[in-house]
Amino acid sequence: MVSDSPNMPRRTLTDTLFMLFLRLMAVVCLWFALQYWAMVTGFSLGGRGRFDLLPPAWKAAATALAVMFPVASVGLWMLAPWGAVVWVLAAATEIAMHEFYPSIFGINRLLVLTHVAVAAVYLVFQVALFFQRRKQARQVRTDLP
Repeated sequence: MVSDSPNMPRRTLTDTLFMLFLRLMAVVCLWFALQYWAMVTGFSLGGRGRFDLLPPAWKAAATALAVMFPVASVGLWMLAPWGAVVWVLAAATEIAMHEFYPSIFGINRLLVLTHVAVAAVYLVFQVALFFQRRKQARQVRTDLP
């Protein structure tokens, strides 16, 4: 016998948009990861970005980001909470690189502003989902005074 009601509640528009946003972030993180791996292996910058030719600060940053971005990409694609945490760590690392150490890593305001804008959109989604879940919880509790 087939159950009349589904086991899972239907996804709301906010849930669906948040899921698509996280998947888009996952694709962008994968793109960043590929860029860092191309730089470290010497496939970009005409071979000048090879690991053995990089200054020590770039070696540390590039290897850390070449690992963090693919991990963040997988976590975001799976919609796992740890994916966003790893993305925040990677984004904070890039922001710190370009804002606090511009003499070493250069100034990249567009990258910094993009990370801040994406973080703001993420926070807006989290606030919207919080209020939505709170409203749904109130609707379910009909027996309360």
